[in-house]
Amino acid sequence: MSEKKRRAGAAASGAASSSKKPRASAAASYAESLRSKLRPDASILATLRSLASASASASSSKSKAAEKSLADHDPSADPTSSYIVVADQDTTSVTSRINRLVLDTARSILSGRGFSFAVPSRTASNQVYLPDLDRIVLLRRESARPFANVATARKATVTARVLSLVHAVLRRGIHVTKRDLFYTDVKLFGDQAQSDAVLDDVSCMLGCTRSSLHVVASEKGVVVGRLVFADDGDRIDCTRMGVGGKAIPPNIDRVSGIESDALFILLVEKDAAFMRLAEDRFYNRFPCIILTAKGQPDVATRLFLRRLKVELKLPVLALVDSDPYGLKILSVYMCGSKNMSYDSANLTTPDIKWLGVRPSDLDKYRVPEQCRLPMTDHDIKVGKELLEEDFVKQNEGWVKELEMLLRTKQKAEIQALSSFGFQYLTEVYLPLKLQQQDWI
Repeated sequence: MSEKKRRAGAAASGAASSSKKPRASAAASYAESLRSKLRPDASILATLRSLASASASASSSKSKAAEKSLADHDPSADPTSSYIVVADQDTTSVTSRINRLVLDTARSILSGRGFSFAVPSRTASNQVYLPDLDRIVLLRRESARPFANVATARKATVTARVLSLVHAVLRRGIHVTKRDLFYTDVKLFGDQAQSDAVLDDVSCMLGCTRSSLHVVASEKGVVVGRLVFADDGDRIDCTRMGVGGKAIPPNIDRVSGIESDALFILLVEKDAAFMRLAEDRFYNRFPCIILTAKGQPDVATRLFLRRLKVELKLPVLALVDSDPYGLKILSVYMCGSKNMSYDSANLTTPDIKWLGVRPSDLDKYRVPEQCRLPMTDHDIKVGKELLEEDFVKQNEGWVKELEMLLRTKQKAEIQALSSFGFQYLTEVYLPLKLQQQDWI
């Protein structure tokens, strides 16, 4: 190659390199320019106080309407209702129901008819979204589980065993984990998924919440921020829990004395974003309660969020990844999961506002291309399935964002904002979102 060609090649390479740099620096410059758009914190706090006041008024109105609706028609007390609603029950009530069920079974055996459990059907086709309630419910339809049938004999045995174990736990007045329950009879259960599924069946059969059975999941969710409560009598101040936060108690019934001066609740999808918010003491700058289930929401975190919403009457804002799974996780908090549709009345927090990160934010905040990820075929499949869900169709904003996500076929995690600086999330992105009231 001649010296002239080498110089031409080097010049072209340099031009290409320099053409890329302005794009990257332009994105960074734009991101930094958004900082200048932030008004003083006092102005943003005034906006948040108005939001909190509106939320409290709306919560009071909804509470009165719910009480009137419940007085007119209580599905949990009406066997003719089209759907099942379970309720919290004390130990005596649950124990009595188990005793009656066992006595009926014994009479059936003594009469020569054998025994069979009538179990509410929890198949996917029996779980529907009701717009009026804004949540997924389990229709009132039962299936027989006879012992004298080869196809159901084992499951009937597992059901009887779980009833026996729950009765023993209640009589001792203790709580056990689902894992504890599984290990009491590993050979019979075979797999924990089977004992877990039958435990949910038992809740439906008895008409009580799973927590009423004193069987809980292991601790998963954490909370930090402007919140004080008593955990089994011990006072917990969530502003003094460090970066890791306070583990959300698996049995929420031992939580009492909830107090807070927060203006909103910030629900975060992942632990990484939670730690950033906790370390930066975001809750001191903008008084809030921050909680996360570290991914898929567990029962305790969902119960705790609903409890905070009901008692404190605060608005709930959600921060999730800009992908189909982030929106799916948010929908579980809001409308419930099909797996636990029978308890959706106690587990859902319908009026959550989607703060971010939304698909439209990627261009709005000029998130660099190298921080965006191509959606997989499975991502696209999940996104299309979400668009077909009735609870998504009810919200025009959700539909537009999902359609944009599927059109661009790009996704991004909350951490993509770190490309502008590790504290960009807490110093610019969230404050600007709150200032502009940019949520759905």
